[in-house]
Amino acid sequence: MRVTHIHKITGVSGSERHLLALLPALRERGVDARFLGLDVGGTDAPRFYRELRELGVPFEHVRCTHDINLRMAASVVTAVRRARPDLLHTHLVHGDIYGAIASRASGIPFVSTRHNDDRYLMGAFRHVDRFFARRCRRIIAISDAVRRFLEDAGLPRGKLLTIHYGLDALPPERSETTPEELGVPVDAPLVLAVGRLIAQKDHPTLLRAFARAHDVHPEARLAILGSGPLEQETRQLVQRLGLDGAVVLPGRQAPRAWLTRATVFAHSSAWEGFGIVLLEAMLAGLPVVATRISAVPEVVADGQTGILVEPSDAEALAAGLVRLLGDPGLARSLGDAGLARARAEFSVERMTDETLAVYEAALAPIPSASATSRQ
Repeated sequence: MRVTHIHKITGVSGSERHLLALLPALRERGVDARFLGLDVGGTDAPRFYRELRELGVPFEHVRCTHDINLRMAASVVTAVRRARPDLLHTHLVHGDIYGAIASRASGIPFVSTRHNDDRYLMGAFRHVDRFFARRCRRIIAISDAVRRFLEDAGLPRGKLLTIHYGLDALPPERSETTPEELGVPVDAPLVLAVGRLIAQKDHPTLLRAFARAHDVHPEARLAILGSGPLEQETRQLVQRLGLDGAVVLPGRQAPRAWLTRATVFAHSSAWEGFGIVLLEAMLAGLPVVATRISAVPEVVADGQTGILVEPSDAEALAAGLVRLLGDPGLARSLGDAGLARARAEFSVERMTDETLAVYEAALAPIPSASATSRQ
């Protein structure tokens, strides 16, 4: 079986990290899994391809410029015809749309993975999404929360199913800088957050919560790994809260050195399709303080592997941080339980098994109307 995955690439975040786990696992199981990237210039896309190359996964590039681009559509169709896969597997909106066009032009069936409960699908764009999803054989949601959201957005319930992300180890790439190199004292408790500096991640609530926690634990530090359009506003809020020297904003970083150094992992998102960074934190043995939204309760077991609080509630988030920073025994117990849960419930093997079952179902012959009527 040959399967080509299509995804817009700007760097390595949740969906890209998912592919870096899934694609080599599929190849180990005998699937000729390949990748077709819709590349955005001037981004961190080369980092993704470096990791893909190290994993031995074949790939091609198509230049991605405007959202609607007939030349890019033609290039995708040409690349798909050249690869001659048995199945296309699309990811995110650009992959879905251009993959659907290639599927129609080539006659190759496709399946789609939806990685987020994207709010625009509740607006006018939902009609466009439904149109391009008509040919899709199966639609994989990365969480039950995303699956329910897609049902509400009008996608056909019979095509929808859930396959949670799987991860077996921390990202192998070395961090560009370490906490010590950026001035975090060796003995300071470190609260870590990983995510783009965008509204969805709600870092203002995290910063206000940490300001309260820092009053109780003045030796503690907070690091937020990520870049994005709200970087200037984030830095300004750090200054207004009087947290200069206590908060580190190193930009987009490979997280390994930070995960292995952190004391507590914090996640303040307003919504979240899955949050693969939560799995990374659990694999690092970190206790988690996170918002009780979307898919997070499917990953973090409240009171067992972490503490869940209501979104936008800085006081509750602060209380969780204060509790874990002040009780190393509890933090260690929750972290150990998180590591055990990650290994038992979110393995790459389980994810691969479930994905292969989707491929087999998608490639099964579709009964003709006449055959159905005879049954």
